[in-house]
Amino acid sequence: MDRAIYTAMTAAEAALNRQAVTSNNLANSSTAGFRAQLAAFRAVPVNGDSLPTRALVAASTPMHDSSMGPITHTGRSLDVALPQNTWLSVALEDGSEGYTRNGNIDVDNEGGLRVNGRPLMGDGAALTVPPQSHVTVAADGTISALGAGNDATAVVPVGRIKLVSAQMSDLRHGDDGLFRAATGNALAQDETLRLSPEALEGSNVSPVHTMAEMIANSRGFDMNMKVIRSADENAQKANQLLSVG
Repeated sequence: MDRAIYTAMTAAEAALNRQAVTSNNLANSSTAGFRAQLAAFRAVPVNGDSLPTRALVAASTPMHDSSMGPITHTGRSLDVALPQNTWLSVALEDGSEGYTRNGNIDVDNEGGLRVNGRPLMGDGAALTVPPQSHVTVAADGTISALGAGNDATAVVPVGRIKLVSAQMSDLRHGDDGLFRAATGNALAQDETLRLSPEALEGSNVSPVHTMAEMIANSRGFDMNMKVIRSADENAQKANQLLSVG
């Protein structure tokens, strides 16, 4: 049987994987601080007794687009925008740390600061503020709180956001959308880093480019499916000729 069906099958599978990555990017085109994932594949030559005329498609190391998204001034006191290669630290269920560039910080009912439901880390512990207080963030990450009904001069610092510096290549991406240190250890706080208060970095995904990429992936998948159907038809005709003989 002609083994072209297997080479086309690996190409179709790669097209499906690319489409899944592209769809996820498009779904997060409005997520603050989102980094677009890049699907990477490589050709693997088929070695054997025949001539090396064919190659299979295999997934390679996935990458992310590290370019900055647009910075928008929101005027919200708990929004922060981060410079390049700077990350916020959040606590995970297993006690380790995850890293994100989403600077949309919220306060829960108990005064805990959270990012997407994850506790925001300070110096060695999750950050909390007095309930019903007005919270502001300084450029160095210092959190200040003004209690409800207090005089404006009663602002007190309650902690400092843990900011870490890391290249994208030093991190690995998790299924929950957060990044972890490739070494498995928590990254150290960088005291020199500064953020932009009352601003948010948007996703670096271009919806127009991503939609065009989805169309190209769909056409590539259809092309490989046609090759599979053609190989199957050729095999059926060959079997008919053999049965006649």
